[in-house]
Amino acid sequence: MNIPRVQYAIIGGSSTFSLNFPEDLAREDVKVLQTDLQFATPFGDGPVFKLLEIAGKQVLSVRMHGWRPHEGIKRGQASQQLFWVFAQAGVKKIFAEGGVGSINHLLELRDLLIVDDYIDHSMRQDVGLGGPYLLTMREPICKTQAEVLTRIARKTVEPQGRHVFNRGIYVNTDGRHFESRAEVQMFRTWFADVVGQSISPEVYLAREIGACYAGVYMVVNYAEGIIKDWEHQELSDIFYQESRTIANILIDAIKEINDEQESCNCLKYRQATLLKEN
Repeated sequence: MNIPRVQYAIIGGSSTFSLNFPEDLAREDVKVLQTDLQFATPFGDGPVFKLLEIAGKQVLSVRMHGWRPHEGIKRGQASQQLFWVFAQAGVKKIFAEGGVGSINHLLELRDLLIVDDYIDHSMRQDVGLGGPYLLTMREPICKTQAEVLTRIARKTVEPQGRHVFNRGIYVNTDGRHFESRAEVQMFRTWFADVVGQSISPEVYLAREIGACYAGVYMVVNYAEGIIKDWEHQELSDIFYQESRTIANILIDAIKEINDEQESCNCLKYRQATLLKEN
């Protein structure tokens, strides 16, 4: 099966996991062109994709970051499969989403963040595609895409009295378990604002394939030792009640963005490697 040529991609995470995305939204400006697309990659058979058309733009979408623990696929391998497909497709713009735990005491449940930096505290090693590049992570998040996400998110949720923040530091852990109180307190000393499990390695794989990357993240729980103990029912309610909010923000972001990469620095931070054999 041939990989379609597309400029855009949506990486679904936990905030849209309860949806059949995008069919459940029943939006007239979104068409599902193909489903159950799966491609062989050098890292094993990849996850299942959908090919969408959003306001005339073709988009590849994937569920839950391509993670498939039931198939024995580790997260690092799933990310390699996912981004290898994006590279072959020619994807230039990637939007992601996910649920996060708040470390910053000012963050409330259901607040939205378009983070601008990250700390990789995962233990996955050498999760790359083997490209001959020196990757600089000075500006890991595409400013152009972040501005679009911020504008749309504020228009969507601020009338409800909710907060949207256009900066923040996301510390990435391995999961699947939540972090301990001691770990969270350590992350506070690192000036992290939220904790989650998906931004890495996605953010640097996007840079490796020459794509812009930005995500919108919803606070779904207080991290351990922050504000109060989180409750399973409260977490469940957010996942099921807010999925359409995040899904619509992603679609509206695709509608508003274009495929040019001249208004950001993303491509400038991917340089040829200096480590070459004679």
